[in-house]
Amino acid sequence: MLEEIIEAARQAGKIMLEAEKASIDVKEKTGSANFVTQYDMAVQENLRQALQRICPEADFLGEEGNDRPEQTALVFIVDPIDGTTNFIHGYRHSAISIALAQNGKIEYGVVYNPYTEEVFSAARGRGAYRNGEPIHVSSRPMKEALICFGTSPYDPSLAEPSFRLAKRLFDIAADIRRSGSAALDLCAIAAGQCEFDFELVLQPWDFAASSLMIEEAGGRVSRPDGTPLRILEPNPVIAGNRLTYDAFLAEGLQEGL
Repeated sequence: MLEEIIEAARQAGKIMLEAEKASIDVKEKTGSANFVTQYDMAVQENLRQALQRICPEADFLGEEGNDRPEQTALVFIVDPIDGTTNFIHGYRHSAISIALAQNGKIEYGVVYNPYTEEVFSAARGRGAYRNGEPIHVSSRPMKEALICFGTSPYDPSLAEPSFRLAKRLFDIAADIRRSGSAALDLCAIAAGQCEFDFELVLQPWDFAASSLMIEEAGGRVSRPDGTPLRILEPNPVIAGNRLTYDAFLAEGLQEGL
């Protein structure tokens, strides 16, 4: 099934690449700086049909439209274009994210960046991979860490606490980055390219697939107080290798969030 999901992501990625040859029709959704394009919709519909063929008994939760699963025993959780603002600007750092959850646990995860042709994939208990090669979190401590973060731009009230926490981490780590794609940031943790990531609210389709990637790569991912993510709900998210994750909690950096 994992290979079939990967192939579905690759085929849908071709729709994203077509945008470089055509105009992008941008519409605003509810919330600040929250955009959707005709390509988000087209990719999601393409994936809906492909995933239904792969696993007809699974329900579907997608970012675009009014998709809400009728049952939660088996659910595909899909972000057709994670990093839509990057996509609109031609920044070429966006991804398709697909997870399959069973009884509240992510069993399969795929994140595909069609611009770099990178495929991150994981199946529970079978490790995490980038283009078929095993990946693992790094062993760098917080003082050597590269920190990724998101600013939850759809909720302006979270800007101040987001940047306050970013400053705290900047003061004790090596450096900090903000890429505009939560799914790819979390995959970077799994691949050992950065050491810690946070965002004060993410939707299920933002974190579902890549949270499994981190766990299978030996990392940690949870809510800021250390409690498990609620897979079908919005969550504040922290993730890291064991050293940075433990340091974040030990230093009490989650206080005041």
